Amino acid sequence: MAQSTGNHIAIARPYAQAAFETANESGRLDAWSGALAAAAAVVNDEQVAGLIDAPGTDAGQVINLIAGIAVQTAPGAPADKLTNLVKLLEENGRLKALPEISSAFDALKAETENRVEVVLTAAKPVDEGTQARIVESLKRRFNRDVSLTFELDESLIGGARLQADDLVIDGSVRAGLDKLATTLAN
Repeated sequence: MAQSTGNHIAIARPYAQAAFETANESGRLDAWSGALAAAAAVVNDEQVAGLIDAPGTDAGQVINLIAGIAVQTAPGAPADKLTNLVKLLEENGRLKALPEISSAFDALKAETENRVEVVLTAAKPVDEGTQARIVESLKRRFNRDVSLTFELDESLIGGARLQADDLVIDGSVRAGLDKLATTLAN
């Protein structure tokens, strides 16, 4: 049942698209987004992941656990449709694709809202003023609203990395060192 993340991404797109169309038609994009994020978090839990893979696990209980937590976490999410989605994923051995389904759903939502999700990863905290300047610069570049999320990653050593959809701007010291090591190795 174990699949690579690359497979999960390819698997996720049609499920995310179907969930997005359902949510958009009913005007419940935020509720669905919250429910899918909660379901993804449940699936990422080590104990739940162990249940999913364990032989003899009652599929109905796993479905009810994932869907139940997702619906409780996201008021307004349609319990019946969400449960049906989780059941379909379980029947097809694709529950572990829920994190990628959630991400793909949020990307579709952001596109509809003319918004781009950007992750700023830096080796040290970045003050709010600098983050605001980055957001303004990215708004001009993408001609869209920007939602910026900050992540601290000391392994970058210094500098920062920006990721927006498929675009990655890596100005980290770690990336420079990796490039130097590759050049020296060749």
